[in-house]
Parts: sequence; C-alpha cells; structure tokens
Amino acid sequence: MANSLISIQIIPKTKNGEDVIPYVDEAIKVIQESGVKYEVHPLETTIEGDMDELFSIISNMNKKMIEIGSSNVITQIKVLYQPTGIAMEDLTGKYK
Repeated sequence: MANSLISIQIIPKTKNGEDVIPYVDEAIKVIQESGVKYEVHPLETTIEGDMDELFSIISNMNKKMIEIGSSNVITQIKVLYQPTGIAMEDLTGKYK
C-alpha cells in the first residue's frame, strides 16, 4: 500500500533559453520507467507509492536533467505522507 503522494514540478536550466518541454518529457519518462502510479497535470506531476522509493525517483529525475544538458535544476515538491496508506483516488475520486 502506498504511504505517500508527492507532486513534482521540475524546472531545468536550459542552454541558450531552449524550450524546457523536451526536458520535462524526459523527467516524466523517468517516472514512467519506475512503474509507480502517476498523473501528469499542466503544472506538476503527482506520483504515488512508498516515500523512500518516490524520493529516489525524484533524485533520478534531477540526475537525468544534468545528463541531457541542463546545468542545474530546481525541483519543487509537495509531500503527503500517511503511514496508514493513501491514494490519489482518496483525494480526487469524487471529482472524476
């Protein structure tokens, strides 16, 4: 059972003011390849799972940005940690 929801906004510094969208696409690919449940929204992506695993994914996302050419990365996160269990559906299900 998931114990955390983390929403992430990643802002890579690009060369010569390049568009950040291809970088963000690569960050989302890191999430996809991890296998955790996630939802992409216009300004952030929310991931669901074990807190330690999710923080590892966020670390990998930042490292990926540097690998593909960003000189630095700002990552803004919001964390909901609930040891008894939590799912995105618990918070947003009534709106679907």
